[in-house]
Amino acid sequence: MNQHILLITGWGGGSKLLTPLQQALIGQGFSVELWNIFDALNKDVLAQKVEQAKQFDVIIGWSLGGQLATILVDAIQKQYQQKKVLITLGSNPCFVANQDWSAAMDQMSFQHFKQSFQQDAIATLKKFGFMVCQGTDSTKQDFVTLQSLIQAQNLDVLHAGLSCLEKLNNVSILKNYSGYQYHVFAKQDYLVSYKVERLLRNLAVEFLQTELVSGSHGFPLFDAESISCKIYQYLKKIEQISV
Repeated sequence: MNQHILLITGWGGGSKLLTPLQQALIGQGFSVELWNIFDALNKDVLAQKVEQAKQFDVIIGWSLGGQLATILVDAIQKQYQQKKVLITLGSNPCFVANQDWSAAMDQMSFQHFKQSFQQDAIATLKKFGFMVCQGTDSTKQDFVTLQSLIQAQNLDVLHAGLSCLEKLNNVSILKNYSGYQYHVFAKQDYLVSYKVERLLRNLAVEFLQTELVSGSHGFPLFDAESISCKIYQYLKKIEQISV
């Protein structure tokens, strides 16, 4: 398989957090480009990203990156009639709960986090980093690994990312997307409930597949080799079906 993959990171840490997964996928024979998050609520920015993303065969995103990947495949299908393979990792299509989507962060907790970030961005990012690692026996060790890869982030990018997390609701996109989609969740994820996996499975969309693995929210970083193998097997299966 000589497929071109776009890999989009999550909120808060920069693209290097997915470098281990990028390298593992390259080791599987794929070409992989890594993007940081972007402001999908800005029409000009989104249009530019859609134009760039249409060159890829597979679009993968972690956490907020999964929501951004979902928006990209939807826009590419509508504008160019191309169906890209969508893969999300630990990504809730609707991060903040509403009356139709309860398996998400409650509104009050999100507003508290947002306010905390405005008051002390550095302390809040550190706390968020710990939450990414929380839930497994290796939390402390994983947090050290995560800290070694985190890059300084532009505050405007981070504020825009929080707005995306607050406002994006991609459930209807996933219901209506006619391309292949594969969504992986972690059982011990502190930030995105494992219950989202069942909700997506219950949508009963023809080409939608889900999987539940062990690990924290940071599983694409801490289990990069294992996740790259799952992605490889999934794409191999699609290739065989399509022949």
